[in-house]
Amino acid sequence: MNLDDLSYIKQIDTQDMLGEIDHLPDQLEAAWKLGFEQDLPQVSGIRSVVIAGMGGSAIGADLLAAYAEPRCRVPVIVHRDYGLPAWAQGPETLVIASSHSGNTEETLDAFEQAQARGCRLMTVSTGGKLTQMGTEAGAAVWTFQHSGQPRAAVGYSFGLLLAAFVRLGLLEDVSAELQNAVTAMRAQQERINVSVPAVNNPAKRQAGQLMDRIVVVIGAEHLAPVARRWKGQISELAKAWGQFEFLPEANHNTLAGTEYPEELLSRLMVMFLRGSACHPRNQLRLELTRRAFMLQGLGTDPFDAAGDTALAQQWTALHFGDYMAFYLALAYGVDPTPIAALESFKAEMRRSS
Repeated sequence: MNLDDLSYIKQIDTQDMLGEIDHLPDQLEAAWKLGFEQDLPQVSGIRSVVIAGMGGSAIGADLLAAYAEPRCRVPVIVHRDYGLPAWAQGPETLVIASSHSGNTEETLDAFEQAQARGCRLMTVSTGGKLTQMGTEAGAAVWTFQHSGQPRAAVGYSFGLLLAAFVRLGLLEDVSAELQNAVTAMRAQQERINVSVPAVNNPAKRQAGQLMDRIVVVIGAEHLAPVARRWKGQISELAKAWGQFEFLPEANHNTLAGTEYPEELLSRLMVMFLRGSACHPRNQLRLELTRRAFMLQGLGTDPFDAAGDTALAQQWTALHFGDYMAFYLALAYGVDPTPIAALESFKAEMRRSS
């Protein structure tokens, strides 16, 4: 296994997942612009937002909700399930159904309930049943073009939502911050792209540290959903087990679970996502938690997110994790794109319906 061997990389990466990762800054920038070109009726009186989605579509909503929490004028929740919360009723609740394919059954079910309850409706997808249902219901129907895996469209699933929130007056204009984040991603990319040798490439070196380890990723605030993203990419790209934890919650339970089973704990590598834009007390918690884990003999590594703003740190950390998971897939010798286990499960669900 040689992460600097371009011919080996092309042999393993048969569907060009690397190209998707390379173009993520461009995708995020394009999604933001696209969000100002699509129809969106002016509405008022929104008092809550539910974003319904699963998998790769929901992670964009997680990123948006975490970024928006200290800035948004109304509560925002991400709903990963059938139906809707009981309180989601009437035109004061905006329900945004986000599905890459437009055919995700849980999201379609949530949309149907939102329509039946008289909620304000919006859809984000590449097409499918969701676009048809949204059009028939008179919803704000937003579409984008992307033929790859949903997890590779995170720039769209986030950037379009961010633009919608700004246009609806739920967030202040963040144009400058968004462009700053894209610029920071591109600057980081010069150090971690596939052409940079492993000796000088922190993403390749980090992937090497994760080989044959169970990976746990911990983050707080705007980096909490990035921890979830890293876990998802490790599982879907590298086909490896991963977990995620959030601070400060992990200090109230997980911190106690570092004694048994001893043999399994010795195989853990706990990644701590650090960002200067996090609350100072959460920054302290992260360092103290890492110290406690180290004293218990657990493997730990910190990652410092690049950028001066929460948005830049969120997206540089996410992009680093995508490259790292890609390199981990190569290290294991697996194609990062196919997800046979998930496709098989979906087929079984369809047969059982």
